[in-house]
Amino acid sequence: MDAKDKTVWKPDNDLLESSNLTHYRKWLNEKGYYDGENFDYEALWKWSVADVSLFWKTIAEYNGLVEKIDKRDVLTFDDMPGAKWFSGMPINYAAQVFSNANNRYPALMAMSETRPLQSISWADLETEVQRFRAQLIHSGVQKGDRVVAYISNITEASAAFLACASLGAVWSSCSPDFGVDSVLERFSQISPKVLLATDGYAYNGKNHCRLEKIASIVDTLDTLESVVLVPFYNGEKREHQIPNAVWWSDLPEDSGKLEFVDLPFDHPIWILYSSGTTGAPKAITHSHGGVLLEHLKYLHLQNDVRKGERFFWFSTTGWMMWNFVNASLLAGATAVLYDGSPGYPDLNVMWKFIQDAGIHHFGTSAPFLVACMKNQLQPAQEFDLSHLRSIGSTGSPLPPEAFDWVYKNVKSDVWLCSMSGGTDVCTAFVGSSPWKPVLLGEIQCRAFGCDLHALDDEGNPMINEVGEMVVVQPMPSMPVFFWNDEDGSRYGSSYFEHYPGKWRHGDWVEINERGGLIIHGRSDATLNRQGVRIGTAEIYRAVDKIPAIKDSLIVNLELSGGDHYMPLFVVMNEGKRLSDGIISEIKTTLRSTYSPRHVPDEVIVVADLPYTISGKKMEAPVKRILQGKPIEKAANTGAMKNPESLEFFESFAKERAFR
Repeated sequence: MDAKDKTVWKPDNDLLESSNLTHYRKWLNEKGYYDGENFDYEALWKWSVADVSLFWKTIAEYNGLVEKIDKRDVLTFDDMPGAKWFSGMPINYAAQVFSNANNRYPALMAMSETRPLQSISWADLETEVQRFRAQLIHSGVQKGDRVVAYISNITEASAAFLACASLGAVWSSCSPDFGVDSVLERFSQISPKVLLATDGYAYNGKNHCRLEKIASIVDTLDTLESVVLVPFYNGEKREHQIPNAVWWSDLPEDSGKLEFVDLPFDHPIWILYSSGTTGAPKAITHSHGGVLLEHLKYLHLQNDVRKGERFFWFSTTGWMMWNFVNASLLAGATAVLYDGSPGYPDLNVMWKFIQDAGIHHFGTSAPFLVACMKNQLQPAQEFDLSHLRSIGSTGSPLPPEAFDWVYKNVKSDVWLCSMSGGTDVCTAFVGSSPWKPVLLGEIQCRAFGCDLHALDDEGNPMINEVGEMVVVQPMPSMPVFFWNDEDGSRYGSSYFEHYPGKWRHGDWVEINERGGLIIHGRSDATLNRQGVRIGTAEIYRAVDKIPAIKDSLIVNLELSGGDHYMPLFVVMNEGKRLSDGIISEIKTTLRSTYSPRHVPDEVIVVADLPYTISGKKMEAPVKRILQGKPIEKAANTGAMKNPESLEFFESFAKERAFR
């Protein structure tokens, strides 16, 4: 059996019978919507995309959003962009969240580098939501007004978001590690009325005050009516020069019953942003109804999250996975929050957190799992992970070796849920199924209601071949618009130019006859090597096998005269140096695993590689710098985690003078 066909996990009979997906399928059978009786995921997926109006109608009815709705009223305009869903159906995301309130399980659990683990009951969460909601009303916030947050991943952020949603205000947040210019590039687009900010944060053992930066933000955002400060780091007694600011503890008390404004299905709920590393970030606006239906579907049917379980994904408030973690409340789960570095004081901190917080579903990034693998961690021997049901991985493709490491060193029967999606839809297009086995190096399936295919340049679907990841029918959680994109031209050019009327996401994907998938990296970072297209993920997957190398980045430069130069930049693990033997191992691995065209022209050691704040590797800006563009034109450093890392590439470009 080929290594990629190796089964590393499969559902047992108990999971097959008890999963949310099985309950949903039985409900479909009873209602006469679907006549399948076995655990054939691919058959049910094909049914879900054969008639997307019927599928999303069942999701709304199954989750009690409507008692019954005519299929013709589900999708009244089905062109992309501009599809219209559930016109006339009143909705409120926060109301659906609080329909799960109970006294048995906590609503939130939270921990940071400086705060111990704490639990927040549903009653206490409602109180905090009420208090911030009252502050919004006091500040004149009405339905459709924007509320922005420069805040850590703490309980106050979750409460504030739910308060905005209850009122119909539009939420938007950035992590406090964003630079002022980067924050203003985002928030100034949307004319916010209220700013919520934390006075500082801790990361990697260091404290960072943010009061001066907050003052700069407030000075520039002239539409603000009020500022609310959370004393997360400095404390309320510290002097500050922020006009009209109140501390969270001084918010008005409101003991009344929490109310929810009925909203149109497509009413904006939040504004997320593209990475903004090469231009102004796109202000991606999602709807109450769209993300509500999508999150109910994905968390219940794809992730099998159940009432009372504890759901965690490592994130900051500047990444869509923060929204997704809070969405676990829709499933009646406890949303678990962590603020700080996943590697401080060492990489075991997250595995200990799983033990101490009793986490059932643990979400992280592929680079984190690869780092644990390369550091030879053995969490199963150190911690009690008996309650851990699933490990989610996203952000970049997870190499097969990391799959093996998880099953050998974390838990032999854990469900490894590799997934891929995006800020653009605030969910995953492809991911997990409780009915299907997990195969080494593969994503299990396409998500229900997501009619996704690998297309060639002419728009033909392919099986067992690498093509563009394209969604050919609308999904409810596609953006309703980009803010300040009045004619929709920026929205249209972002997804629909290459394949008119079809959503091109910008990833290379391979779909096999089983319905499993492999993501081969971003198509906009493709290495066009002498006419052969190579996905960067293929290179990283091979280099990740070499223990001495901590991280890597590759680009291909098209030179004059038809020549190419493809350097591989590597960060070495502590105590390791780049030797001729390691270079030979890299080249041999790439040549034997893929082809001679995958072999780099040069391997170069760097101290650090550039990443966005949300953890995306920045190949395209590096390529632009090597082609001679100055840093300020090649990348938006305010949207970066480590902008100083680009200085090496600028010096390298000047030294080599590529043309």
